[in-house]
Amino acid sequence: MSEIANASEKIPVDFWFDPSCPWAWMTSRWVLEVEKVRDIEVRWHIMSLAVLNEEKLDQLPEEYRDFLATKAWKPVKVVTAAWQKHGADVLGPLYTALGTRIHNNDEGPTVEAIAGALKDVGLPADLIDYADQEDFEFDAQLRASHKEGIDKVGQEVGTPVIAVPGSDGGQIAFFGPVVTPAPKGEEAARLWDGTLAVASVPGFYEIKRTRTKGPDFSNL
Repeated sequence: MSEIANASEKIPVDFWFDPSCPWAWMTSRWVLEVEKVRDIEVRWHIMSLAVLNEEKLDQLPEEYRDFLATKAWKPVKVVTAAWQKHGADVLGPLYTALGTRIHNNDEGPTVEAIAGALKDVGLPADLIDYADQEDFEFDAQLRASHKEGIDKVGQEVGTPVIAVPGSDGGQIAFFGPVVTPAPKGEEAARLWDGTLAVASVPGFYEIKRTRTKGPDFSNL
């Protein structure tokens, strides 16, 4: 890990997520496992699959276009509003509550699931009003957060984006990893160490193989 900045304090790990993405959810649970066995501290940030894809909607399958238009915006807007009105500290707990309902409990990114998540973490119930706000009050802040994350890795990726300090004072950033189920314990730590090892190599871009199964939430 010579390429990663050395420090006695915990290493900040910036994590950009869209709460409706099952793969980002899986990766987020893995990172929280890593937090137990490595000296890291996760800092949560919001990004949006709807924003990411809004310039290429005509290239997407109809089902995915419908998802982006009718479902993906709702949790993103509510999470952004909660962040803006109640501070960044609410992002982690709210994401956990949302992801548990949306993915683990298979409630989907519905208004009911979002309202339930707000209640789970003790946030004001009226935040749900932002889910369907057409002229979204915090659109600029959402797009700025999204841009900050996606600019680190480029447009041809998705969520999550992870960034860690590099030895040169900058950041090492990458999309993913895409993994299922979420590794636990030392297996989670080995994947973290390996991910940082390859991401730290200048000019390294991609390792990939065809997915043969969908997200497995059974161990979350």
